[in-house]
Amino acid sequence: MKENLRFDPSAVEAVSSYLTDPSNPVVSRLLEVMAPYGTPEEINGKARAAGELDNLLGRLEAEKSPYLSDVLWLKERRDSGDFVSLAEYRRSVVGSDLEISKEAQDRAVTLEISALQFFPWLIAEAKQAIEKKEVMPGRFIRVRNMAEQVADQGDILAVAASMKIMGASLVESLDTRGTDGSNVHLGGPDTITGYFGGIGQPNDYCYRWVDEFLKYYTQYGVQQVLNINSGTVLLGYLLYRLGVDIQFKISVFMGNDNPAAALWTLMMARFLAREDGTTPLAGFNLSNSCDVETVKAIADIRKALGLEKDVRIEHHITEPWKHIVRQPYCRRDDLLDLAASVGNISAKHEGGDPEVEGALDDPASLTDYFIPKADILAQGLMEKLQRDYLLKHDSLNHTARSLTEKGFAFLAAPLLHSRS
Repeated sequence: MKENLRFDPSAVEAVSSYLTDPSNPVVSRLLEVMAPYGTPEEINGKARAAGELDNLLGRLEAEKSPYLSDVLWLKERRDSGDFVSLAEYRRSVVGSDLEISKEAQDRAVTLEISALQFFPWLIAEAKQAIEKKEVMPGRFIRVRNMAEQVADQGDILAVAASMKIMGASLVESLDTRGTDGSNVHLGGPDTITGYFGGIGQPNDYCYRWVDEFLKYYTQYGVQQVLNINSGTVLLGYLLYRLGVDIQFKISVFMGNDNPAAALWTLMMARFLAREDGTTPLAGFNLSNSCDVETVKAIADIRKALGLEKDVRIEHHITEPWKHIVRQPYCRRDDLLDLAASVGNISAKHEGGDPEVEGALDDPASLTDYFIPKADILAQGLMEKLQRDYLLKHDSLNHTARSLTEKGFAFLAAPLLHSRS
């Protein structure tokens, strides 16, 4: 019976013919959006130059950014070896030298934090990590309004430069989403069912999303962005096939919560990979409802399709106390199970440990991400929101300790934490 599932070569050829047909409106519109930015080679060249550390520092200096001194401080602390080494960190956890096997090193869990909304939070986190001999994340997610970042005295540049200094990966969330009134289903509680179908990229918004990506890619070197819609996922695949070195992670809001859904997503990543087998799908954030067996099954699919090295499976370990999941929510024990056999996974910390956040009078909410900075300052919320971010950092270090106690490896900011 399974032979009935084999693809008909003529069907594959039909899709290929349609994608290359000059009259194809999907690809034709994509090429129109790309045209003002140049050829793929020119686009990638602009992005590489924009993302070079020296250029980022030069632009901060030219803007007279108040953040430049802290960026340089971070670089000095890195060069001085002020951050704890991995060997020292492991000794502090287990009381002696700990030899991590090569197999465990190959399955190192990426320590991920979300969301780094404001550059000063990163410096507060780094100072705490130095003082307490903690590890810094190897992967950062941002959900702050992009236009606001650009207007905020070089915030976008300072964060990008800091990632280069730390050797960490960064994901930005573009502003082109259906939450700005373009999606008629989304409003207040009276339109709550609109959210069940996802945030959305209605009508021409999928191409506006591409345009916004190309803008920040060429001007700031922002290479990796959040992807929340099946249309923009497809356009991301096509953009990569055309030669633009986009990377994206699929959001938890897309709701990939079972092996069949994951197979659908990964099949397209495989079909639209480049000739060298690479794909722009760098991160695959599964639904919070996924259990251990589901994650393992999805990892098996990923391996069977030859995507294990390219596609990181990202799973939330913690979430903000309010407005996203039923609490208490903590998947650290699940992670320890997965780390024994599944490679290229990340542990995403989007909330403090539930026993900590749940005891607060004013715990974190996912809706905090969408408060404009002006309103945060007017309401005196910045200190509280930075506290919430540092609770995520604490939770991430709890995960690092738990992995170490089990003899597992993790990936923290690689240029800050030497092995010896």
